[in-house]
Amino acid sequence: MNKAKLATLIFGLAASSVVLGAGDPAAGQAKAAVCAACHGADGKAVIPGYPNLAGQNELYLVNSMKAYRSGDRKPVGNGAVMAGQAAALSDADIENLAAYFAAMAN
Repeated sequence: MNKAKLATLIFGLAASSVVLGAGDPAAGQAKAAVCAACHGADGKAVIPGYPNLAGQNELYLVNSMKAYRSGDRKPVGNGAVMAGQAAALSDADIENLAAYFAAMAN
């Protein structure tokens, strides 16, 4: 691998780790009480068919919640509940919730 490609790869990985580390798990925990009704206090869904959030990829959670909030992710079935919940979340809330659930053991 030449030096330019290696430098680009290293820079890209470094930049992505900054983005992924933006959330505050403690702040996410404080906001997550409403999530527990469907996704469980431990991040393991209490309703069949609902996703477990514990240990989920942080970036996936951020992207999913933002997509629900923007309407880019069309709710199917009970997903309408999630769209309504996400509509009230700020970017910081989403990052904090994602950090909290990603840090949980799955």
